Amino acid sequence: MKKITLVPITLILALSTTLVIGQNTRFSDPETVVKDQFWGNLYANGGTSFFCEAPFTSKGFVMTDGYVYPPADIRSALNCGTTSQCKQDNQYRQITSDLHNMVPVRSRVEMRRRNARYENLGDATRADDCGIRESAQFFEPPEHVKGDVARTMAYMVDTYGLPWLGATSVFQEWNELDPPDDRELARHQRIAEIQGNENPFVVNPGLINRL
Repeated sequence: MKKITLVPITLILALSTTLVIGQNTRFSDPETVVKDQFWGNLYANGGTSFFCEAPFTSKGFVMTDGYVYPPADIRSALNCGTTSQCKQDNQYRQITSDLHNMVPVRSRVEMRRRNARYENLGDATRADDCGIRESAQFFEPPEHVKGDVARTMAYMVDTYGLPWLGATSVFQEWNELDPPDDRELARHQRIAEIQGNENPFVVNPGLINRL
């Protein structure tokens, strides 16, 4: 009987260890990662903006590197001080170098959504031409990336011990409504190849319900 009960416990411990070490350990220089890996590798041939699905061929002035979990909130969670002070913090540098959290965003959209909290705003709040709804400090992404946002948020919370930027139930709902599509899976695979680790919530979306 002891052997039978020990097997699942061992498996659980192994899975837990995998989740703990399944993080970015390859990069710790965010500026270099943004330049060489994000724009120079992942989006070297262009792509489409994350929220608005607008095609682009290069970074230019219209596009910028956006973060599903904003660096300002990472600084606040780590309590590492000002931007310049946090840049000297190895943990901050590692977290802000994680490609799983970076997305190409129109500059004007990124400026508006910094420090916002994710929420369901509903039809009472008018959506813009990208399908984004905003109200005060709340931000609701378009339907086609709600799941992407949820799975990235779960990854950042679980991997780095960061707080949720919104209600957990909202992200769990978005994960259900918008499962991983071919675009998200292809991007995830490329990041896993470049960075050396996966987002387990993309591989197995059901994990988010355990958080």
